[in-house]
Amino acid sequence: MVEGVMTVLGVEDKIIGGVGSSCIQRNFNYTYPTISGESYEYTDGMNPVTYLNRWIMDLPRISESKTAVNFEALSALDPDVVIMRVGSCSVRNIDDESVQKSIDTIESLGIPLVVVYGPNCYKEPDLSKMSNEIRIIGDVFNDQAKAERLADYLEEQVNIVSERTKNVPDNDKPEVLVFGLSPRARKAGGCGQVFGLDTIESYFITDICHAKNAFDEPGYFKTVSEEQILARDPDVIVLCTASGYHPPEELYSAPYYQNLEELSAVKNRRVSALPWTPCNCAKRLEYPIDVMVIAKASYPELFEDIELERWLLDFYENVYGVDEATAIELRSTQWMDWCVEECPTCAN
Repeated sequence: MVEGVMTVLGVEDKIIGGVGSSCIQRNFNYTYPTISGESYEYTDGMNPVTYLNRWIMDLPRISESKTAVNFEALSALDPDVVIMRVGSCSVRNIDDESVQKSIDTIESLGIPLVVVYGPNCYKEPDLSKMSNEIRIIGDVFNDQAKAERLADYLEEQVNIVSERTKNVPDNDKPEVLVFGLSPRARKAGGCGQVFGLDTIESYFITDICHAKNAFDEPGYFKTVSEEQILARDPDVIVLCTASGYHPPEELYSAPYYQNLEELSAVKNRRVSALPWTPCNCAKRLEYPIDVMVIAKASYPELFEDIELERWLLDFYENVYGVDEATAIELRSTQWMDWCVEECPTCAN
């Protein structure tokens, strides 16, 4: 999120190191089996920020998920300012004692510190909090105008969805399941992971897209069984990043998901996928893509005029200021080519 806003502001060259995630320094490759005995693969997936700033892969890393901040390495970088985002995978929980300890330690080193809080730090999901994060980062680099334009554009894309769906009668609202086909969940004896009513994923479904969350209980990345999924039988399934990328074809044709072939969403081919978002503990600048994918999957007739493959290109061009050729590459690096008739990143 922070590096993304800095890239939009044109100050990405001020990132001297101290990145806080291993995912921002990697590209990813996945291979999936099919019931026919063949396999297909997805290659070179990465964050848009990484794709636009390949040199970021070579910077020092002072923190990553499940490890403590390396304060010695941070101090050696002698930064003018540290921007910490609470709610990310590396600094995940606002109530975690280690988070406050990290803040106190950085301040004790005499390094100016700016802390922003992702939407998952709040009891009630509210995307305006992300706009506030963008504005704060804009303040740090004295470019409030560009930050405001970015925040406004992202909110505008979400409002388009909200306005189109707000008057859908309750009886016509589909049940939507954001589903993570996590291999870790399968190893633990489950089928995948779901997102309950207390998550921002549910907020996207119910408050913005005005559909129904098929998993109407609390829970974040909650592991569920095949029986639980079959009992809920959602109208629409939207696959998310969950210990890897998961395209619609995995749910349709992987041998380990054939017990779910009777699901309505599978039989009716109403399975979509969110963009590849490694280390997706908190939403980033691409959050309107998640909203649009859920909206089009839920109400294809209401969004018939929006071609997702073209809308994505416009989004990348407007957010990152890139040309169409680069936007096409960003769409591919987030593995959204499943929405293109001929999918260049879906190799057999």
